[in-house]
Amino acid sequence: MYYTEQESQSLEFKSDIPQNEQILKTAIGFCNGSGGRIVLGVAKDGTIIGLEEKKVIQTMEWLEKSIYEAATPPIVPKVLSQRLGEKVILIVEVSGGMNKPYYRRSEGLEKGTYVRMGRSTIRASFEMIEELKWQSRGLSYDVMPLYQAKEEDLDQKKLLEFLKKRRNKGKISLTTELLKSYKLICEEHSSIYPTVAGILLFGKNIKYWLSEAMIICTHFSGTSGREALAARDFQGDLFEQFNEAYAFIISRLNYAFTIRGPKRKEKLEIPEIAVRELLLNAIIHRNYHIRAPTKIAIFDDRVEIFSPGSFPTPFQNLRLGMTDVRNLAICNIFREADYIEKLGSGFLTVFESYEKAGLPEPEIINGENFVKCILPRRGFGAGKSLDDKQKILQLFLTADALSVSDVIQALRLPRSTASRHLVTLVREGKLVRRGIGKGTKYFLAK
Repeated sequence: MYYTEQESQSLEFKSDIPQNEQILKTAIGFCNGSGGRIVLGVAKDGTIIGLEEKKVIQTMEWLEKSIYEAATPPIVPKVLSQRLGEKVILIVEVSGGMNKPYYRRSEGLEKGTYVRMGRSTIRASFEMIEELKWQSRGLSYDVMPLYQAKEEDLDQKKLLEFLKKRRNKGKISLTTELLKSYKLICEEHSSIYPTVAGILLFGKNIKYWLSEAMIICTHFSGTSGREALAARDFQGDLFEQFNEAYAFIISRLNYAFTIRGPKRKEKLEIPEIAVRELLLNAIIHRNYHIRAPTKIAIFDDRVEIFSPGSFPTPFQNLRLGMTDVRNLAICNIFREADYIEKLGSGFLTVFESYEKAGLPEPEIINGENFVKCILPRRGFGAGKSLDDKQKILQLFLTADALSVSDVIQALRLPRSTASRHLVTLVREGKLVRRGIGKGTKYFLAK
């Protein structure tokens, strides 16, 4: 007999009653998240083993009390037994806490705070503990003040441009109260300070205040990441980072051609909407408190988007269209700037677009303080490294004839390089050239 659910970020199995304090650590991890259950008497694969009824009664008597006394602030779990056929299991239910962070009293705040990461319980880092503190106050890091900065460090021109283009909003004047309402500035002790969101979205010199809040894009040769073909750092405001990084990714991908009569249709090898949604997610939901850049790596067989900070919500909820916003002010500004259509639809769109395109499913890795999203490429040479001449030959999978311009546009090659490769392929007997001047076309040799 198997349990009806599988282990997840909110469910953990124990085949027996642990002798150590692992239950306490897991309970703290659940309380620092959205809650969860610990089921005793079930193996990791879901097989229901059951517990001795005598053990169940004894455990129920001390477990609730021991968790309550060992955690700070106190955690009050719900402990109950359940009979499944001839076997009895024990369930410890813990709700998501309102007074985060919760920690093990004997270890203290710095060493005794635990969080759930996928199906594991880990010790929280300093950044995680700080984020838990903000959550308990209904805040996020992006609305925190930058005390060394001044209101003048915000670019008035950028702010006015945003106000002019807001979705479903009328004209409005740029005032201090308006900036406060958007959480772009805050007031403390009669002084005005820009917030993290204010600088990231509309700052004049973002690199000076938040040096790691940037995107590093690299296009590698092959699949290992040993040789870089191109690299760019994007350090402007978040809108500029999105637009420039998106353009870089698209420019490094390949297009397939379908030619019907005089018309040619182009189609990117992977869904553009998937690139857009994951890049937006990396910018809007990353943890800017962690001093590390967002990184994008393009390989022959995949595109990887790496962002600091784990998901603020269990990943299984993202597949259901449920989301929890990490950066409240940044998300609101992007939504009003018409970059976000529906909250919670991003990952659904990514998986649906890949399924529709008949491509392998994207991989989402929720690591310890990072998220890595991997988009498989259909590409010319996915899974292996091809040289430019081989990539030109691959273009004939979807086109009967090609011009020099077609090759330049598809493979992003200089005109001289594209022409040289085509001449070499003709000389090798793999292609046939027909026509002269601008009307020259290349065909596969029969």
